[in-house]
Formats: sequence, structure tokens, C-alpha cells
Amino acid sequence: MSFKETVKVLLDEALSQNPSMFLIDLVVTEDNKISITLDDDNGVNLQDCIVISRAIEHELDKDELEYSIDVASAGVSTPLNFIRQYKKNVSRNLRVTTNEMEKIEAKLVAADDEKITLEWQSREPKKIGKGKETVNNKKEIAYAEIKEAIVLISF
Repeated sequence: MSFKETVKVLLDEALSQNPSMFLIDLVVTEDNKISITLDDDNGVNLQDCIVISRAIEHELDKDELEYSIDVASAGVSTPLNFIRQYKKNVSRNLRVTTNEMEKIEAKLVAADDEKITLEWQSREPKKIGKGKETVNNKKEIAYAEIKEAIVLISF
């Protein structure tokens, strides 16, 4: 079994102890630098990262193989990659870029196993007369149509 496969097995075992936590990314470089990015339905804290790191470190022998390990939570600018992440972020604002390069900044109001539903307001020309009016927009987008989606943080 390769070093990366060994790490993946150990990581899966550690994550099985906390079902609300899930893997976003695992990278093992040729010089054995392990980089793990995690997310959790309730948010990842420092202690969660420490627990996962130690669970892997305790099973690997540093005398046998030189390695380093970095466990982190998905940052706010990390694109959403999994349906579970969309469901976790319902009621938050997203910037979604579709495969057709349409960019939408809107509130995520629903996420199921096939699609997301976004709602936003825009100012558009009146159908009759001059001026603009506020229009409520709603759009469903299938996951396959999403090129990138990022949670927007407002202060």
C-alpha cells in the first residue's frame, strides 16, 4: 500500500469517529507532506483539526518515514464542492458562476440532492413607463451547471 493510501485509510478511520465531519481535500506530495482540508456540518474548530492530526500521526512511524502533516478547515474563500456543503450553507449569500459564465450573487434558499435554489432582488426597467422597479428573482441551478460557488461574507 502506498503512503497516500495508508494516510487515506487512517483519515477515513478518524473521520468515522465524527460523522458530521467530512473531507474536502487530501494532498500527499512526493516528499510526504500531508495536507488535509476538512469541513463539518457544524463548523470545524482547532480541536477538531488536532484530533484528526493526532489520529493519523499515532499510526505513522516517523523513524520509518519522514513526513509532515497539516490539517485545516475549509476557508471562507474555498469553493463549495460537495452537496453537503451547499446544504450546510442554506440561508447564506453565495457567488455562483455557472458553466455558461453567468455570475449570480444571491441568497441560497434551498439545496437538495440535484439542485440549489437562489433568490435575489434586482433593479430592472419598468415594463410600462420610465424608471426602474425592484424585481424578485428566483433560479434553480443543477449542480452539474455550477462551475464555482463561494460563500460571501459580509461585515
